[in-house]
Amino acid sequence: MTAKETIKVLIADDHAIVREGLKQILADTRDMVVAGAAENGNDAVKLVRSVDAHVLLLDISMPDKNGIEVLKLVKKDAPRLAVLVLSMHREDQYAVRSLKAGAAGYLNKQSAPAELVDAIRQVASGRKYISPALAQELANQIGDERNVPPHETLSDREYQTLIMIASGKTVSDIALELSLSVKTISMYRTRLLQKMKLRHNAELTHYAIKNHLVE
Repeated sequence: MTAKETIKVLIADDHAIVREGLKQILADTRDMVVAGAAENGNDAVKLVRSVDAHVLLLDISMPDKNGIEVLKLVKKDAPRLAVLVLSMHREDQYAVRSLKAGAAGYLNKQSAPAELVDAIRQVASGRKYISPALAQELANQIGDERNVPPHETLSDREYQTLIMIASGKTVSDIALELSLSVKTISMYRTRLLQKMKLRHNAELTHYAIKNHLVE
């Protein structure tokens, strides 16, 4: 896009208050305009297919699809669209996975509006947006690829299941929240326990707390 071109932004977040808050921030920004909004993953994919835009603000936690899944679908349909992932999760939980899946940046929802605007401008110009903390995390991974922690070997769904179990949710709770069957979630649980060489939920939770994956 050209330097003087208005940045067209799409918003995908399942919370109406968050969507309206983002719209207000962008309405007060002279070089940006909201071109559309979606409240779930499926609608986000449809929106990207029907509306030409420069940036997609994508919530990582969607009710129907994991944000990483949505990100991959969006990048397949619109490879030139810059996706800025927004999340309440700390950077060390999902930021690296988001960037590897094609995101142009990752921003915590607690960030100041000015940082959001700066991040949008940066990814719209074709650059990546990462915080100093995330830059250090990426540097650590590149420099020590032989000693990857067990949770980094998990698939996105397995990792999501790990975080949710460690947060105290049951298999049934997770199945309901992700709109998947209990059998499917149980399969993810079995796989992640095998990959991480853990025996049960207590060990899983201990691992997650020890590695600062959950509070």
